[in-house]
Amino acid sequence: MDPMSPVSGPGPHVVRGSVSLPEAELMWRFSRSSGPGGQHVNTSDTQVELRFDLARTEALPEVWKRRALERLAGRLTDGVITVRASEHRSQWRNREAAAVRLAALLAEATAPPPRPRRPTRVPRGINERRLREKKQRGQTKRGRSPKGWD
Repeated sequence: MDPMSPVSGPGPHVVRGSVSLPEAELMWRFSRSSGPGGQHVNTSDTQVELRFDLARTEALPEVWKRRALERLAGRLTDGVITVRASEHRSQWRNREAAAVRLAALLAEATAPPPRPRRPTRVPRGINERRLREKKQRGQTKRGRSPKGWD
C-alpha cells in the first residue's frame, strides 16, 4: 500500500510486549483543523480523531482490559476512548501522532500496579543526628540574640 493513501494506517502500534492495536478496530474521523496552515487549513481535513472501543476489543488480555477500563473511566464514552491530534499540518502526521498517543495511553493504563511500599523504621543513628543538628542550629540562633549583652 502507498504510505500516503488514506486507508493505510501508520503501522502496528505496540501497546506493550507483543500486544498491538489492531487496525480493524481503530475508527478514524477527519475534520478541519485550526492553527497554522494559511489558506491550506480551510480546504483540508487535517485534524484526526481516533476512536478505540476499549470495552469490546479482543486485542487486549482480559486483565489489561479491566485495568484500562477502570483507570480510564473518566475519559471513556460508552467504553470508547477518543484521542485527537491536530498539531501537524499534514493529516498523515496527525494520524501517526494520534495512534502513538493512544498506544501510550493504553500502555500506561494497562501497566501493573506498583509494588506496595514496605514500611521501614528510621535508623536510630539518623534520628539522633537530626536531633543533634536541630539543637546545634538552635544554639547558633540563640547566640545571635542580643540578650545578655550589657
